[in-house]
Amino acid sequence: MDKLIIEDKLKLFQELINYQFQNREILLEALTTPLYGNENNLSHYEILETLGDAVIKLIFSLKIYNSGENDPGRLTKTKQCLEDNQTFLKVATEIKLWKYIISSKKQKVRDTSILADVIESICGAIYIDSGNNLEIVEQKIINTYFYDWDALIEGSSNLFKNQLLEYLQNIFKITPTIKFEYEKLGPDNDARWIVKNPEILDKKQNRLLNLPDNLRSEKFRRIKDAEKDLSLKVLKYLQSK
Repeated sequence: MDKLIIEDKLKLFQELINYQFQNREILLEALTTPLYGNENNLSHYEILETLGDAVIKLIFSLKIYNSGENDPGRLTKTKQCLEDNQTFLKVATEIKLWKYIISSKKQKVRDTSILADVIESICGAIYIDSGNNLEIVEQKIINTYFYDWDALIEGSSNLFKNQLLEYLQNIFKITPTIKFEYEKLGPDNDARWIVKNPEILDKKQNRLLNLPDNLRSEKFRRIKDAEKDLSLKVLKYLQSK
C-alpha cells in the first residue's frame, strides 16, 4: 500500500475519533491487519486487540459499578455482549471503519471480524498512547460509539443461545439439550466453520421436535460465532410457527 495512502488513513481516522496520537506508530499498528503486517514486516493489531479487550471490559465494569447497578441479569447480559464480536462489528460498520484499516489487497475486511478486532485494538492503542488513561478511552470511544448500550445488548447474538434455550424451556417445561453438527472448511491455519443439523433432545436423547434439514449457519472463523448464528435461525423458525 502506498505510504501516502497510509498517512491519509491515519490522518482521517484521528479526525474521526477526535484524538491525535502522540505516537503515530501505535495507531499504525492498531489499524494494520496481521496479514498485511506479516507481508510487509510491520507490527499489527493482535497484541493491542488483546489489551483493548481487557480495557473495554474494565471500563464497562466500572461504569456498571459506579451506576449502582445490582441486577445480576443485566450484568450477565453485559458480559455476554462484551464477548460478542457482533457488538463491535455493529459499531465498526456504522463508522465505516474499513476505510481506515491497512490491509492486504487480497484481504476482505468489510463485514468481517477484522472490524471488531480493530475496535478493540484502537481502544488498546489509545490506552497506551494516553499514558494508561482509561478516561480518555471512555471519552473518545466508549461514550461516543457505544452510547445506546441497551440496544446493543438486545441485538447481541451471544444472547441467542440463551434465548433459544429459554424459549424451549417454556414450550417443553424441561431443560432440553441442543445438539449441533460441525463442518470445517479450509486449512487449520485459516479454517472456517459451519454449524448444521440442529437437534432438540430430552434427557433420554429423544428428539422433541423436527427441524428443517436446510437450517445451518453461515461460515465463521470461530465455532461459537457459527453456533450463535444457527441458534438465532432456529429461534426465528420456531417463533414463526
